Amino acid sequence: MRKNIKINQASEYKIIAVDDEQGIIDSLSIFLKRSGYTFVGVTDPKEAIERVKNEHFDLMILDFIMMPIHGDQVVEKIREFNKELYILLLTGHKDLAPPLDTIKRLDIQGYCEKSDKMDQLLLLIESGIKSISQMNIIKKINTELAETYEKLEDAYMESIETLTYTVEAKDLYTRGHSDRVSEYSVLIGEKLNLDQDQIKTLKIGGLFHDIGKIGVPDSILLKEEKLTDLEYSEIKNHPSIGAHILSNAKIFKDIVPIVKHHHEKFDGTGYPGRLKGDEIPYYARIAAIADCFDAMTTKRPYRDALDIDFVKNEYQKHSGTQFDPDIAKVFLDILENDYDKILKIQNKYK
Repeated sequence: MRKNIKINQASEYKIIAVDDEQGIIDSLSIFLKRSGYTFVGVTDPKEAIERVKNEHFDLMILDFIMMPIHGDQVVEKIREFNKELYILLLTGHKDLAPPLDTIKRLDIQGYCEKSDKMDQLLLLIESGIKSISQMNIIKKINTELAETYEKLEDAYMESIETLTYTVEAKDLYTRGHSDRVSEYSVLIGEKLNLDQDQIKTLKIGGLFHDIGKIGVPDSILLKEEKLTDLEYSEIKNHPSIGAHILSNAKIFKDIVPIVKHHHEKFDGTGYPGRLKGDEIPYYARIAAIADCFDAMTTKRPYRDALDIDFVKNEYQKHSGTQFDPDIAKVFLDILENDYDKILKIQNKYK
């Protein structure tokens, strides 16, 4: 019965695959139709551009090396008239993948190597469909409730709570995490003397920062053992997934940088953009400090909450590498002189 439900849900989504090898198209057709998706296969990349221009597709699976034009050129043409299509790039070998800058510029959501096994591709497709589903919900909310500012504000907060609970309901150990990150971010913003609009952005951004985990398979999200490299790479997709979910709703435009870049590091070794220093959006640098604090001071399946003196030392040790040194200094001041406010937040969500 559950399998039938899953197939019925899949049939709501239309996938187009583009590969100049008919054998690949045939394999994808069998595999995806068996999984319940509505499938269209095209061997001519120029024809694919026209199909996308004239028909609705939810997701595209696109070969990179093709004739007469490569996959990145196909995406470039499509992005001229369609910014929403979720695109997964297939490569014959990881060394043949386009540069990271090209992938980011063209808003390609993911890529994987071709293989006889379809497990990784199906994982990426399922994550993409979850993202598309949530994006459609948000667009619907934004369209239906745009009549008055008051109604829009109410729907805004309700959607935040609903989507946040959807993520956190999966995992007992992260329950309340987004609420705490939101409140810690507000504490930092107030200490920095930010205005009320900026504080509000930090508050909402903190609530929504992990929304992209809705697109991460439960088998990975709830795994207690050490993650494989492939599983960890899936987890690292959640900021980009979250940003994609929110990007089509104007009411969320100010918090998208927080959602997308809260795992960047000040020295440029973070993800997804490997941004460095002031390249990282300011609010995302604040949220990163709040997020790490909650991660360290919350009990996890594999360890107890860390001692506050150890946590302070971590901020001192990684100031200027993982964390913005100026914001880390402000947060350390809060931990030293306003720790009662931290305890009040923690007790609130026990």
